[in-house]
Amino acid sequence: MGKTATKSKRTALRLGILPPVLLALAVAVLVGKALRESGRVPEDVPQRNAVWVSDGVNLIEIVPDENLSVNERPAEDFTADGDLIRYRGGARQGVDVSAHQEEIDWTQAAESGISFAIVRLGYRGATEGTLYTDRFFEENYRGAREAGLDVGVYFFSQALTEQEAIQEADYVREVLAGRELQLPVMFDWEIVEKEGSRSVGREAEVVTDCAAAFCRRIAQSGYRAGVYFNRQQGYHSYDLPALRDYTFWVADPNDHPDFYYDFAIWQYTFRGSVPGIGAPVDRNMLFEQN
Repeated sequence: MGKTATKSKRTALRLGILPPVLLALAVAVLVGKALRESGRVPEDVPQRNAVWVSDGVNLIEIVPDENLSVNERPAEDFTADGDLIRYRGGARQGVDVSAHQEEIDWTQAAESGISFAIVRLGYRGATEGTLYTDRFFEENYRGAREAGLDVGVYFFSQALTEQEAIQEADYVREVLAGRELQLPVMFDWEIVEKEGSRSVGREAEVVTDCAAAFCRRIAQSGYRAGVYFNRQQGYHSYDLPALRDYTFWVADPNDHPDFYYDFAIWQYTFRGSVPGIGAPVDRNMLFEQN
């Protein structure tokens, strides 16, 4: 989870407000080139209302959206211990899992400090579009709850229309069959780079409408809803203000989260090592605001 879209080669910049005179424009062009080459942002760059951020591939310039809260967690409040990152401000440690991890000893994972799990409930086939239930969903849901963990679920979407997104949400509701969840149902749309894939080249065109349709349907079912995305999706593909009523779960593999806007859940590594889980696993942090 989280790797395919991160590898996107999109490098287009979303430009901020340009200075009104040609001299300033020329300076901005030269500075932008220098920034891309050096990876640094000089303090004296005339940026007006714009800010420089990393989208995971490049430094880009964005004009912050006033409808979204800003991530104000300072880097110095995070410390790394191997693949475990801790936050001074108060947060919980968790994992997201699917059939890729196979059998899990959830009691051992809980004893190691894991307090929540986001379990893949199902997915849509990348080429044929069929809906499937994750073959370890039942086992993972039951095992995590019996070990005392809070549980949420995610659906790996390949929806290309709002109708398909609603179909996915209804499928989630049917599989859940009234089960209690402590965390939201998350919409996870990623490009699958394979021959015959339905999603290649469609992300920015469809992803916001599909996410909104999915989340509305989930909320109507009585569950909380949210959206998973990486930095490139967050800056280039999603219209995040249109989704601000839902939980944001950001994939930002790093020693601290540098996504500009605020979020409730941070996925900080794809290659975590957790007692009781035999395969590499995504580690996550749940901030106490959620």
